[in-house]
Amino acid sequence: MKLASVTADNKALFGAIDESGGFIDLTGAFPQFATLSDAAAAGALGLLAKAAETRTASHVAGRFTYESPLPHPEKIICVGVNFPNRNDEYKDGQKAPENMSLFIRFARSFTGHGQPLIRPPETHQLDYEGEIAVVIGKAGRRIPEVDALHHVSAITLCNEGTLRDWVRHAKFNVTQGKNWERSGAMGPWLVPFTDAGQLEDIRLTTHVNGEVRQDDRTANMLFPIRQQIAYISTFTTLMPGDIIITGTPTGAGARFDPPRFLKPGDEVTVTAEGIGELRNTVRDE
Repeated sequence: MKLASVTADNKALFGAIDESGGFIDLTGAFPQFATLSDAAAAGALGLLAKAAETRTASHVAGRFTYESPLPHPEKIICVGVNFPNRNDEYKDGQKAPENMSLFIRFARSFTGHGQPLIRPPETHQLDYEGEIAVVIGKAGRRIPEVDALHHVSAITLCNEGTLRDWVRHAKFNVTQGKNWERSGAMGPWLVPFTDAGQLEDIRLTTHVNGEVRQDDRTANMLFPIRQQIAYISTFTTLMPGDIIITGTPTGAGARFDPPRFLKPGDEVTVTAEGIGELRNTVRDE
């Protein structure tokens, strides 16, 4: 059962998506949770998924709008340059890094499935980055790699949209280019995580207007997801509801000659085996 946050009848709701694409509203059944983020922080995503199994859709497909699944996580931590070919893209002669690159994104920088990515007037260098995101379900500090996946409760998709010139405004600093409001997307839903096979070697692709731009497998990551969780939890306590965005393959628009940035009317689709499809158009602010 897939869990989602939606807007329907001018109300923010959370619940599950059934096999027909309909929405099962669980908001009233769990009044202790204001949002899906609160349920995730309480370790209750499994409880919601089980409750949805005995209910029918309250809203048919097309009668609700997807929002980013977790509206207010405590932390969104992103892993950069995490595929071998991406390291080569930088053409600076550097070997693969010994430690992973990390940066933070704010929840407000993401929109939901089916909604437009927003290109701001200050720059038109909006780029795409298809990624897999993991949701922490069990708190931990200094988590051993062997136990890392036991701390994951759900997985989802991310288009980690980036304003390329703004990531170069200062040395060792990408925060500005990674946090424009609604420049990226997450969703459409959370898939409960039950087995390592859901993450360790799955195909991840990004298409722009039907053209494949990114295509790789999680098995090729420089820093596998187990290692990401172990490393990040060394310096900060990972809390239920936190999100780790795990890295994008080669093929982002900035690496073409000339660059192929997104423009209004484009459609970007991120797909991963066992998770689904995240689709967004682009419009100007």
